[in-house]
Amino acid sequence: MVAWTTWAVSHYVMQAGGSDSEDGEIAAVVPRISIEGVSKEFRHRRSTETVEALRNVSLDIEDNSFVTIVGPSGCGKTTLLRLLNGLVHPDEGRILIDGRPPVPGPDMGFVFQSFRLLPWRTVLSNVTFGLEATSLNPGERGRRGMEVLQLVGLHRVANSYPAELSGGMKQRVALARALVVEPQLLLMDEPFASLDAQNREILQIELLRLWEKRRGIVLFVTHSVDEAILLSDKIVLMSGPPGQVAEVLNVDLPRPRWDYDVRARPEFGEMRRYLWEKIKEMVDAEA
Repeated sequence: MVAWTTWAVSHYVMQAGGSDSEDGEIAAVVPRISIEGVSKEFRHRRSTETVEALRNVSLDIEDNSFVTIVGPSGCGKTTLLRLLNGLVHPDEGRILIDGRPPVPGPDMGFVFQSFRLLPWRTVLSNVTFGLEATSLNPGERGRRGMEVLQLVGLHRVANSYPAELSGGMKQRVALARALVVEPQLLLMDEPFASLDAQNREILQIELLRLWEKRRGIVLFVTHSVDEAILLSDKIVLMSGPPGQVAEVLNVDLPRPRWDYDVRARPEFGEMRRYLWEKIKEMVDAEA
């Protein structure tokens, strides 16, 4: 069994500082994203009652990291992504990205569970839609769009329409649309949940390959513990409702993770059992 107490102590040291410098001081790690004591409530449309989605959430995220958020239904995972996108604002606390509150823009990409493609536009036109608000000319937008379609393996269907694509291909288009703006922060809200098992595994590996090439920060919401362990550097386990950070786990499996059977490693099995036990305890407590 993994020594989780020892792991937690070493994780706290990593979060608090880092390695010792030559003069004996601990070098501080400056996070790209800082979430400090964030709480959020939503009001029912037809009453004065409110729903507390998040309560006192604090979390730091370093650059070039892949972070997944897991937890039982209703623990505020999607709300946290929307706060990071800047479309929703916290009632209490603050979120800073590079020292500033988040603002929707081309430095952020968002991939939803549903594809949300425009049916009257071609694949290429869907992908380059976000570039139309930039100063790029049509030729440059098309070139960038084709480059990203090449990355996700869809360059041959650039002139097809969404109705002609499979579900897995539509989700690749949605991913390409988010990547084409070259975001520093990619937010993904259960993007593979509606896919069959085969397409889901293919896209998981595809996403890992793309992230290894481009890096940046990915925040990925999922209900799948297996998916979280496969993809991420850190797993944020949330409890709730209302949503709170219960624990942050480092995933120390070697990268790249498509060169070997990740699930066969004992660390994978131990972490999977640990997370499922924690989530089951949360669900039972709410029953």
